[in-house]
Amino acid sequence: MTKEDKKNLSRAAETRTKTERPKEYKPPSSLDAPPAPDGFRHRWIRAESMGFNDTKNIHGRLRSGYELVRADEYKDNDSYPIVMDGKYAGVIGVGGLLLARIPEELAQSRVAYQQRQTEGQDEAVENDLLKDQDKRMPMKFERSSKNFGGTKK
Repeated sequence: MTKEDKKNLSRAAETRTKTERPKEYKPPSSLDAPPAPDGFRHRWIRAESMGFNDTKNIHGRLRSGYELVRADEYKDNDSYPIVMDGKYAGVIGVGGLLLARIPEELAQSRVAYQQRQTEGQDEAVENDLLKDQDKRMPMKFERSSKNFGGTKK
């Protein structure tokens, strides 16, 4: 760049505000959570409903492989809501929900198990219907499903 080129550029053209994208408003979410560590998934689980503790739900989730996420594990960011008192003190939580994590491989095997259970139930319903069919009027099973808000596998 020559001296004349530098002279023609104004100082206003060199500021960062000209190159920045405009900021877009995004309403805050009360369920913001820190990113899960590699190999884990985060999920909000119910600890209370309508003012009553849901210990059955919490203990069931803990037995199935979830562990509660403590706020002191994320010292770099203190903007997450923390339960201040009670037996869940120090856990990230808001409005009767607690943040929990589960290993990714366990979460995937759980999904596969639930899919097998669903397929078995569908097959049982079909077999139950087929035993009552008449030869003169055979039944046909045409399946189609729509998936709203997610990806179909």
